[in-house]
Amino acid sequence: MNREAARTRIESLRTTILHHNRRYYQMDDPEIADADYDLLLRELNALELEFPDLITPDSPTQRVGAPPLDKFGAVTHRTPMLSLANAFSDEEIREFDRRCRRFLGREDPIHYVVEPKLDGLAVNLLYESGRLTVGSTRGDGAVGEDVTLNLRTIPAIPLSVPRTEDPPPPPVGGMAAVPERIEIRGEVCMEREAFRNLNRRRTEQGEPPFANPRNAAAGSLRQLDSRITARRPLTMFCYAIATAEGVTFQTHEAVLRTLAAWGFQVNPLIRPAVDIEECIHYYHHIGQMREELPYEIDGIVIKVNDLRLQERLGAVSRSPRWAVACKFAAIRERTVIEDIVIQVGRTGVLTPVAVMRAVRVGGVMVSRATLHNEDEIRKKDIRIGDTVMIQRAGDVIPEVVEVVQTARIGTEKPFVMPETCPECGARVVRMEGEVAHRCIGIACPAQIREHIVHFASRGALDIEGLGDKMVAQLVTNGLIHDPADLFFLTKERLLGLERMAEKSASNLLEAIGRAKSPPLDRLIFALGIRHIGEQTAKRLAQACGTLDALMAATSEELQTVRDIGPEVAASIVGFFQEAANLQVIQKLRSAGIGDMMPHRVPMETARLQAAPLAGKTFVFTGTLSRIGRNEAKALVESMGGAVGSSVTKTTNYVVAGEAVGSKIEKARQSGIAILDEAAFLALTGC
Repeated sequence: MNREAARTRIESLRTTILHHNRRYYQMDDPEIADADYDLLLRELNALELEFPDLITPDSPTQRVGAPPLDKFGAVTHRTPMLSLANAFSDEEIREFDRRCRRFLGREDPIHYVVEPKLDGLAVNLLYESGRLTVGSTRGDGAVGEDVTLNLRTIPAIPLSVPRTEDPPPPPVGGMAAVPERIEIRGEVCMEREAFRNLNRRRTEQGEPPFANPRNAAAGSLRQLDSRITARRPLTMFCYAIATAEGVTFQTHEAVLRTLAAWGFQVNPLIRPAVDIEECIHYYHHIGQMREELPYEIDGIVIKVNDLRLQERLGAVSRSPRWAVACKFAAIRERTVIEDIVIQVGRTGVLTPVAVMRAVRVGGVMVSRATLHNEDEIRKKDIRIGDTVMIQRAGDVIPEVVEVVQTARIGTEKPFVMPETCPECGARVVRMEGEVAHRCIGIACPAQIREHIVHFASRGALDIEGLGDKMVAQLVTNGLIHDPADLFFLTKERLLGLERMAEKSASNLLEAIGRAKSPPLDRLIFALGIRHIGEQTAKRLAQACGTLDALMAATSEELQTVRDIGPEVAASIVGFFQEAANLQVIQKLRSAGIGDMMPHRVPMETARLQAAPLAGKTFVFTGTLSRIGRNEAKALVESMGGAVGSSVTKTTNYVVAGEAVGSKIEKARQSGIAILDEAAFLALTGC
């Protein structure tokens, strides 16, 4: 495909993908299956990689995130992001209505708009000339944090909105053209199913689970590395327009209709209400169905519909007079923590669990609650023997909300995280920058099934017939206690298992036998060292050449390998310092594993072999805004590429920043690919 044909196809794909995004996020009525959508996105991504100069900042592919920031910048809100006053009962809701009518001097009913109050984070989106330029958190209401890069990764947030070049006409029936500058406000949240899936993946990867969807959303949105945010399943519902230059609205309903027309996701449960009694009916109705909703809510919001009345009502202190948050009563009960025990997950994470005097909370008897980690215990000052308040919200696991300090009698005992695993006695470590404590024993009974399934998986030793059910049988019957025991199984012992005939036993033993001479990278991956995936295992195998060399490598030596930083290097060194792991490796050697290893490849050669930009020469011109010139050059060189000072016939790419020089013209004349900064960062995966 030539460049012009690629441009046409790219524009068509972007239009099609944006259409399907709207059908999915705004209309909740998708026209195609997820798999077909993914094919469109993959085709667009492939074309943009082939023609990187055609990449634009608002392309649907540009949601992968950017390199880490040192810290968030500050954003001053043009219009303050006020917080809402609360109401907790029908009478308090009616009192809100009476206050509004008294202030306005009217006796007739006020028309309202009611909406679910999502339990997430309020954000502000600034669009200029139709493109998202700044996204910020609420902060203190006057100044928020600049989280633009993170918000750009959320699929439900349009990166651009179509607009005409003519001045926007007055809204008709609540519809208006997109103005030059608009500020949209909404709530970023994480839906329940996405939250459960995220926590399941974190547990499988040995990371501590989030306490609830709001914490998960908050932690995801405030990542300094937006590439992490891009992997989190966030969404956003918009509920207000703070600024719309040249456009005026008469009602809040018109604002919401316009937001939906512009392509923003608006909650489908928002309703108009003719008076306060209809608001109260909605409050109870939503309260009854809250458990069925796909997202967490903690109440509803009532807003005066007429925007002229909103302006007359104004605000008091930091809250508008024209809106109120009607909170649902928290389901809380009081009980006593009788003990704190340690639960070892299948990936080695040690989780403290409160064993409590049984109490009924929201119709369910509760006697245990996760305390998440040691930092959480210290933060809440939870001790064995404490009287505490616990709660259940939605489908979240019961949690300890707070300690009843006045109930302490002096016999309560502080909790101390153990230094050794209660399951196997191996060392417990806490890596720098993490909240989780973990057992690093490869033969830990709590982790053994997961370790063995991973050890035998396709990307590791690829032992056919050794799936979850077979591993469970072997472990349950005491035939294996660590991965090395697989190589000492006999037909006689296997025949004692359920549904294990002589033929199937022979097939399994043959498969195990074929796995005795694995490539070094597969063996490294099979060991299950934290942070070591298949690609990193390959680089380690190329750099070290033998398992002995890897075991003897220092942290400094390991960090010379591509993609190995201090955290990964510390994980590798710690793994091979654990006596229980060394015993398993010795058993593998005695079974004949690891004798046939490739010869060592020089470290520099290994790095270049794995370098995606090998053989490519880059020339930089102009000023780069998101990455420094020296940092950009170092990035190219770290990926095997070369950096030239002038444009020659050997130049493959010219990277153009702001205020470019003569190099750009020479590149055009020579037909050399020209990348803007966004395209360069996309090409290098940053």
